[in-house]
Amino acid sequence: MTEYTANAAAREIHKLAKLCIDHNYIEPQLYDTYHVKRGLREPSGKGVLTGLTEISTVIGSEDKDGEVIPVEGRLYYRGIDIYDLVRGFTDSHRYGFEETIYLLLFGMLPNVNELTHFNRLLGFNRKLPNDFVEDVILRSPNKDVMNAMSMAVLALNAYDKHADDLGIANVLRQSISLISSLPMIAAYSYLSYRHYLQRRGLYLHNPKPELSTSENLLRMLRQDKRFDPMEAQVLDIAMVLHAEHGGGNNSTFTTHVVTSSGTDTYSSVAASLCSLKGPKHGGANIKVIKMFDEIKANVSDWYDDDEIKDYLIKIINKKAFDKTGLIYGMGHAVYSLSDPRAEILKKYTLQLAESKGRDEEAHLYKTVERLAPQVIAEHRKIYKGVSANIDFYSGFAYDMLNIPEEMVTPLFAIARIAGWSAHRIEELICTDKIIRPSYKSVADKVEYVPLNDR
Repeated sequence: MTEYTANAAAREIHKLAKLCIDHNYIEPQLYDTYHVKRGLREPSGKGVLTGLTEISTVIGSEDKDGEVIPVEGRLYYRGIDIYDLVRGFTDSHRYGFEETIYLLLFGMLPNVNELTHFNRLLGFNRKLPNDFVEDVILRSPNKDVMNAMSMAVLALNAYDKHADDLGIANVLRQSISLISSLPMIAAYSYLSYRHYLQRRGLYLHNPKPELSTSENLLRMLRQDKRFDPMEAQVLDIAMVLHAEHGGGNNSTFTTHVVTSSGTDTYSSVAASLCSLKGPKHGGANIKVIKMFDEIKANVSDWYDDDEIKDYLIKIINKKAFDKTGLIYGMGHAVYSLSDPRAEILKKYTLQLAESKGRDEEAHLYKTVERLAPQVIAEHRKIYKGVSANIDFYSGFAYDMLNIPEEMVTPLFAIARIAGWSAHRIEELICTDKIIRPSYKSVADKVEYVPLNDR
């Protein structure tokens, strides 16, 4: 018998893949016949109502006399307008991510004393088990930092004597521990990849308990540990805006689904991380960065509207960039006229650009933001307005903060774990039913044929 080679295995897989395609295709019209809500969405694109939450409210339209009317986007955390929340802590010249975590978890804003104690609790939990970094993170470097984070979070289960206890006090302990330590896991996972796979120097800085999350992140990612207050402020605001976005987004819905099965906190967070890394969800910000790199390389005059519009037309006609026909950073499942997160982040990103002398790039971003909706409206059939979403400006902000590309989606996760944790606790408190939607089988009956007769 001849030896089975890797090439032979690859050929066999390629042949079997065709069987997968041929025998897993469902006629599109059947979805209409059986009134299937594909992607848990109505034909209009509106999400199917699958649950209730008090954690956040996302509004992009209003129902007036049975007609859905697009409105300027609004976002509320525990009933508080996101504009008011951001204005509150920026006007006081302080960081806001930590009190946002408190708000999401406990349903109320902390007073000075409560925030002081909560910050101490977060600072105390900015640590990992002894030898964890060496035994888990550095031993398995991965070019995909999100996957490395998922693996590390799952590994933490083994260090927790009460990993499977679903009591709220225990789940809250686990959640605060993960919220506090996920920035370390992300930064160290990136630095491990940077050293072992890119052959660059290795440095690992411990976080400081007295610093904010954004300050610690910049400190850990930079070899010289130096950053200025404006940089930390922009990153802090970005994390506040990414911290939560309703129960229906893919990764938070994943939190609800896996939590309803009775699984442990580490498995829940790892599952949500795996959801977030997808290019249709949290990974979309990477696409915006790469798209603008392409625009910068192919548009000679960043002040020429016609040249920029022509290139956007090439993108939407699948003749440029990744040839998917998508202008990344534009459009949202809920928002139509505006995304409040994008509006807020735009303001601070442009201020950062001015301080760093990157006004020309800022102008290019503003021009694409203005022209892209026109191009989309002219070349696509759309049922609602299109505007920039939070991914549009976040990539530019992170680039100016010298955040490596591999850390862009992990930063999203570092922020969103606050929302995941709040939703997990809400799911555990409010329901004991496992989430189990229905799938209708449309397969024909087939008689079994004995092996020798096939």
